[in-house]
Amino acid sequence: MRITQTMLQNNMLNNLFKSQASMDKYLTQLHTGKKITRPSDDPIIAMKGMGYRTEVTEIEQYRRNASEVWSWFDHSDDVLNNASKAMQRMEYLAVQAANGTNSKDELGSIKKEVEQLKEQMIEIANTNVNGKYIFNGTDTNIPLITENESEELQFNNEAGRTETVDVEVSKGIKMAVNISPDGLFDEDLFANIDSFLGALEDEDQEALNTSIGELQDSSLNIIQSRAELGARMNRLELIEDRLSQQEIIAKDTMAKNEGVDFEEAVMNLMTQEVIHRAVLSAGSKIIQPSLLDFLR
Repeated sequence: MRITQTMLQNNMLNNLFKSQASMDKYLTQLHTGKKITRPSDDPIIAMKGMGYRTEVTEIEQYRRNASEVWSWFDHSDDVLNNASKAMQRMEYLAVQAANGTNSKDELGSIKKEVEQLKEQMIEIANTNVNGKYIFNGTDTNIPLITENESEELQFNNEAGRTETVDVEVSKGIKMAVNISPDGLFDEDLFANIDSFLGALEDEDQEALNTSIGELQDSSLNIIQSRAELGARMNRLELIEDRLSQQEIIAKDTMAKNEGVDFEEAVMNLMTQEVIHRAVLSAGSKIIQPSLLDFLR
């Protein structure tokens, strides 16, 4: 094959453009800190990067979910603490009322305080956080307890009352964020309080003694619910710790996959500069003077 001067020049220009493209590649890596700027630069790195980025996004979402769960747990724990204090106060009043030395006026004063404590327990059962009733299962848009025109308590008995509100806090792991009102803020609790009020009204000593045990049972239910909540909170802490570690590992892996090694990139750029200068020097010798230059 005959090699012409035009072919030499074209090849030289092609090599020169390739050298410039390589220099641009390393300069871009140094400016962006990334190995690639588009998927076509390295499809394997791009595909792996998509997977790592998806993993990081999922972990960040799980951490936001965990924050939402903490909001439920913290409010529930605070409310149960107040409910426990109210029940302890009623227990104390029941013991005080059952000692047999109280006058009718004194029992009347105790009754008034217990009525206020009952109202407080209704308010606690209907605790609303961010527009959600947290002790009413999945029926978070309606209160657990209402009062009719006769001031009788009406309890929500829809199916949603017994269902759990589940939030996914890790891949495949869901946690119930709500506390069931059954055995806690249910008909039995307020029946025990009403029995105590009735005993105070009738000055029934035997009934007052019975109320002590009934109130203690209701108070124990609240304590047990709070202990169960504490166990969930401990588990959530462990899950959050694991999510933090997973996020660190995922981000580090993503950085190693996509991030440029600056020392290597600088060396590559310097090497390419030397090559580029060599190409320019060789090109200047390839492009020889034409015949017209000799005829001058």
